[in-house]
Amino acid sequence: MARVTVEDCVERIPNRFEIVLLAARRARAIAAGSMLTVDRDNDKNPVVSLREIGDGTIDLEDLKSSLIHSLQRRVEVDEPEEDNMAALMSSSNEWAGVIQENAATETFSAEEIDATAEDTTDAEAEDTITES
Repeated sequence: MARVTVEDCVERIPNRFEIVLLAARRARAIAAGSMLTVDRDNDKNPVVSLREIGDGTIDLEDLKSSLIHSLQRRVEVDEPEEDNMAALMSSSNEWAGVIQENAATETFSAEEIDATAEDTTDAEAEDTITES
């Protein structure tokens, strides 16, 4: 029974190794609950999948694409278009698509920073003496 089924499949798919891969993929799909396109006739899932391929009741291109997708380990991700990337990078107030509203920025000179640091140090020293 299976030999006749394989001979029917060879007419549609000349490569026997590809037949095995596609039939195994389809048999797993049947085991997972996929609808049958031919009568089961008390056959097991691999034989049913071979009969479906031989009869041409399933779309081979869809089966091939699902097989390829299941075997892929690394999927290429499309990069964002350059227009979007340029827009994201153009604004200094924008980061990852979030616009910061009214970002307050102050600039200090070196003398102001030194004076603030000295004031802080004097205040800390006075607190230390008071605590002792």
